[in-house]
Amino acid sequence: MSYTTQEVLNLIFRWMHVFSGIMWVGATYYFTWLDRRFHTTDPEQVWMVHSGGFYVVEKQTRPSSAHTLHWFKWEAAMTWLSGIPLLLVVYYFGGLLTDGDPGKPSFAVAATIGLGVIVGGWIVYDLLWISPLARIEPLAIAISYALIVALGWWLPHVMSPRAAFLHVGAVLGTLMAANVWMRILPAQRKMVAAVRDGRELDPRLGDRAKFRSKHNTYIVIPVVLLMISNHFPTTTYGSQYNWIVLAVVTLVGWGAAHVIRKH
Repeated sequence: MSYTTQEVLNLIFRWMHVFSGIMWVGATYYFTWLDRRFHTTDPEQVWMVHSGGFYVVEKQTRPSSAHTLHWFKWEAAMTWLSGIPLLLVVYYFGGLLTDGDPGKPSFAVAATIGLGVIVGGWIVYDLLWISPLARIEPLAIAISYALIVALGWWLPHVMSPRAAFLHVGAVLGTLMAANVWMRILPAQRKMVAAVRDGRELDPRLGDRAKFRSKHNTYIVIPVVLLMISNHFPTTTYGSQYNWIVLAVVTLVGWGAAHVIRKH
């Protein structure tokens, strides 16, 4: 691939990725804020003002078959569908996946590991959070955190540290997108179908969807920092303590998300 072609693809996918991510994260935190208002101020309605208009929102526990539902799903899809090609263009075709350090595997092995952890990360995460361990939430959180830190420690041993940080971010971003398309949307579709067919609505479906959405609000803050880490090599991936930096960044991000969710 020529340098010009790589740069054009880099620009296109990066532009799409950033803009889609802004829409996705913005919508996620908007609904997080909105839900919080129903629990802290008015349980019936939330009044808002924006761009010269006044809006009132009511929260319902079941969908309406008489009104059009507006789904917020394509932001997540486009963020992921632009992010993966961007990763390939910059690291796999751009020569940044490996750094030639002695003892590290070949490009082919590093690439297989890189793509494998993106797919495998979702499988491990999803199995964990549908297993009996998820009933003890602090334990499941601790295991999730340990797996992220372990991945952050291991990947720099098989690829360049810069690529390792981006792959941890890609794994976490994949968890978010898969949460939307494989857990949240299917649960919501079942709720809509139940109302349409006149069946009793299973409240557990809404709880499951909300639980995975909650996960996304925690995951996204460290993801954003990991995605921009290539601009700060000295303090992130280039540090000899890079995996510790990643561990701290993850905790800080989760802490920030917790504060945001409570206010």
